[in-house]
Amino acid sequence: MTSPPSDPHTHSKLIGPFAQLITLEDLPLKGSLDDELLVVRKAAGIRVSGSEIVKIGPFEQMAREATRDKIEVIELPEESVGVPGFIDAHTHSCFAGTRARDYALRNSGSTYLDIAKAGGGIWDSVQQTRKASPGELEALLLKRIRRFLRSGITTLEVKSGYGLSVPEELKMLRVIRSASEKTEMDLVPTCLAAHTCPKDFPGSAVEYLHLLEAELLPVLVREGLTSRLDAFVEQSAFTPNEILPYLQKGKAMGFDLTLHADQFTTGGSAAAIRSGALSADHLEASGPAEIHALAKSEVIATALPGASLGLGCGFTPSRALLDAGACLAIASDYNPGSAPMGDLLTQAALLGTFEKLSNAEVLAGITFRAAAALGLQDRGRLVAGYKADIAIFRTEHYNEILYHQGQLRPVQVVKNGRIYRGNIDSDAF
Repeated sequence: MTSPPSDPHTHSKLIGPFAQLITLEDLPLKGSLDDELLVVRKAAGIRVSGSEIVKIGPFEQMAREATRDKIEVIELPEESVGVPGFIDAHTHSCFAGTRARDYALRNSGSTYLDIAKAGGGIWDSVQQTRKASPGELEALLLKRIRRFLRSGITTLEVKSGYGLSVPEELKMLRVIRSASEKTEMDLVPTCLAAHTCPKDFPGSAVEYLHLLEAELLPVLVREGLTSRLDAFVEQSAFTPNEILPYLQKGKAMGFDLTLHADQFTTGGSAAAIRSGALSADHLEASGPAEIHALAKSEVIATALPGASLGLGCGFTPSRALLDAGACLAIASDYNPGSAPMGDLLTQAALLGTFEKLSNAEVLAGITFRAAAALGLQDRGRLVAGYKADIAIFRTEHYNEILYHQGQLRPVQVVKNGRIYRGNIDSDAF
């Protein structure tokens, strides 16, 4: 049985003691990080008011204050390690159907582009998602959200992009909004109508983008469905020259931008820099010139190790990006085609192994640096004034979290100040 939430998060409480509390305070947004820079607070407590952290300090002292002030104290077992709630800044979690056949074909030697040309790939997911009702899509999304929460993710970016028509993209974004009203998870919706030019569109790729500008973007603004636009810059989707006017139009309308960039060929990261995007995601094909340009820009480089594992290709050059001075976020790219695992902690740990990233760099990549990729400044660190989002692990040392490569899971998740226990299968999420 899943334990119910401890309270309706309308009052103060003290949580602790944490054997180790990894706050990630004072770490820089850009560049490499040594583990020696991590602040490890021992025997610590976190005082929460509503959904916000108000104080961190020695638990025993704070417990005496809590008793005096008649504040609820929630005592943790020994060997509890707390880290900021994880942030998955790039997912395609709203979809219907499966692409298991694509996976089998890739493992048999077909390329991603070969499969797309043969009618698989994104278009396959589009057809299955279009057939699903809004209620069916929402039920699928909520089920996936509960799984993400079990793994310690407390903020989740969710893209459209499997509708690829004005009505179907609106259907997806309305489903995401509806789901957000039924979960404690913070969902960050992103419009990816520029995922690829749909096969049933009678015009060119540029004409499709013009349609989106004229008929979709104004509705997104009017209904407040999202403040973010994404686009896939690749041979199977849009060229940099095709996508830049669309991005510039979106920027002028007030949208934040992100791009699928440099996944198979280069050019997308340059478009991200030129358009002033918050992030450029994928980057598996990025070389020295792209790495240097990203490091000198304010664009956040988001590695998607799930796509590398799903496609059997090389990882984003994360070590080189950090050493050049870039900001590196890490996200799962969860989707039915190229990244079906959807396990951020496992993927981040494996990326750290292959790219030789410190624990500080990996944890930063799935917390405050991921928050920055979403334009969020109120989460990703355990400091006063930030959201009370915490993943709590039963272990004696924070090193164990990544050492077990995703097999060590949180025993409790604090989301907006509410504590959830057990397997978090409750429909309350």
